[in-house]
Amino acid sequence: MARLTLRNIKKSFKSTQVLHGIDLDIHDREFVVFVGPSGCGKSTLLRLIAGLDPITDGEFDLNGERMNEVAPSRRGIAMVFQSYALYPHMDVYENMAFGARLMGLDKPEVERRISEAARMLQLEPLLKRRPRELSGGQRQRVAIGRALVRKPQVFLLDEPLSNLDAALRSEVRLEIARLHREIGGTMIYVTHDQVEAMTLADRIVVMNHGRIEQVGSPRELYETPANTFVAGFIGAPRMALFEVKREGARLAIPDGGSVVLERVPDSGTKGLRLGVRPDAFRLLDTSSEDGFDASVVYTEYLGDDAYVYARLADGTLVAVRTHPADNYQPDTKIRLGVASEGAHYFSLENGERLA
Repeated sequence: MARLTLRNIKKSFKSTQVLHGIDLDIHDREFVVFVGPSGCGKSTLLRLIAGLDPITDGEFDLNGERMNEVAPSRRGIAMVFQSYALYPHMDVYENMAFGARLMGLDKPEVERRISEAARMLQLEPLLKRRPRELSGGQRQRVAIGRALVRKPQVFLLDEPLSNLDAALRSEVRLEIARLHREIGGTMIYVTHDQVEAMTLADRIVVMNHGRIEQVGSPRELYETPANTFVAGFIGAPRMALFEVKREGARLAIPDGGSVVLERVPDSGTKGLRLGVRPDAFRLLDTSSEDGFDASVVYTEYLGDDAYVYARLADGTLVAVRTHPADNYQPDTKIRLGVASEGAHYFSLENGERLA
């Protein structure tokens, strides 16, 4: 059982404040993913939880016990780093056994734990190999296995797949998801790859400039982003965000067309920011009175899917999901409608979502 509570966590390096008051609860057996752009503080927060860096201010509790001053080795937390950090002169068995021996476990218990971890991670044929004889994916599994034999309460994984190619990332991602289901531990995973976040997480924590922007399930973040930062960060291709003005019942871009949408929130006399994902755009006939004018930049063919990237009159680049058989040439003039159920509205003043 592992419940984590973080209250007003701050971290400074000399005069530079990196985290600005993080409040977060992580539940037992939950898989939580921290995402955000480089430099947002997600890895720093992970290191504070592990005890590798001291907390400047605030309180971190594990199962109700304050952890601020507890040594990393006594927290019951294991961390898997971005670099594999394997001992090159040791074989796989010895790499996995090293930490368990430091815990003072006897030989039969060490062997039992290694056997169990090797089975889970499909490492049994590799136990006598050294790191240089392994592929990148195999090395990463050994690093995970080394953490696994310690039987920690909490697993921390800091961008563990970033050094792997696309095929291996997909393979190891499936291994991590299966491992979480099998061992049922609490896992905290740091990544800048939203595909990893969306496919692995029970909940996602979106961070930006040392603050939490939103916490929620992948579906919640995708369907109801709290602000324009989350809206633009979650989803690939990203949500298009552009300013529109009210012209009677219409939402218009100056000299760029207009659309009529249902359930538009009242923003007073001010404009608002409209957010549209690629599958909410509609390609209309260029003679249609409804829709926004756009010019094709390029078409992206992905086999079973395709996207047309086009530029609106205000310069915003938008992605439009289309049929793979469609092939729009650059500079072609098109007209884009918007499905009312796929429209998102945000304040121009602070970027917050409008109900």
